[in-house]
Amino acid sequence: MNKLTTKLTNLIEVKKIIAILVISVFCYLSATEVVAKEQFTTVAIMIVSFYFGQSTVKGAVKETNKEQE
Repeated sequence: MNKLTTKLTNLIEVKKIIAILVISVFCYLSATEVVAKEQFTTVAIMIVSFYFGQSTVKGAVKETNKEQE
């Protein structure tokens, strides 16, 4: 139960909320055809790849720090 609470708390970070909101808005605009699907795809890929890249770098830094100790 403690791990679940920790993971839910981590979801409430400002950067993650902003990313979720931006993706949600672009989903809505794409569904209502205000924004072209190509534009939606570009924005979604940029946001998702940024967060996957960021988490990968953080994981690599943690592993490096553990190896140095």
